[in-house]
Amino acid sequence: MALSKIDGTNFIEGTVPSTVAPGAGKVLQVVSTTKTDTFTTTATSFTDVTGLSVTITPSSTSSKIYITGSIFASAGVVTNNAMFRMLRDATVINAGNSAGSRTSGMGVAQSANDNFNGQFIAIAFLDSPSTTSATTYKIQTFSNSGANPSCVNRSFNDSDVNYVLRGTSTITAFEIAG
Repeated sequence: MALSKIDGTNFIEGTVPSTVAPGAGKVLQVVSTTKTDTFTTTATSFTDVTGLSVTITPSSTSSKIYITGSIFASAGVVTNNAMFRMLRDATVINAGNSAGSRTSGMGVAQSANDNFNGQFIAIAFLDSPSTTSATTYKIQTFSNSGANPSCVNRSFNDSDVNYVLRGTSTITAFEIAG
């Protein structure tokens, strides 16, 4: 939350400086989704992670949307990576620049030698959608090998043994008054 500085005159008068919009920075609404089931894909181009999206309708075009959450992800064998990115409707956001054959995204789950591990990819992005229409934020993934899957909420080797973890993934949208 933004802090406002009030000088001595305004403090005594009890007025808010005109440079601070009343209510700016307040959370107006929160929408959240938690994905508890698993998802895998061997697609070699980005595809939606089923059940890992959130839709919010901003109340003003000046509102900002803060997206936060985490993805429990894993990839297959040592030469495999699971790539992730976030979209606002059909527009990629929170992604690095791509150059050459490098993939533009927000995170990658790298495989582990034992294939029983997973890792969390953090989501944190402040967006300015400039709309009052329903807006969907979603996560996409792909497998760079195609032979081994990109996995969400499970390890690559999802065996029934006591040291294999299944996790949850979340995505939360906060509307912040502009």
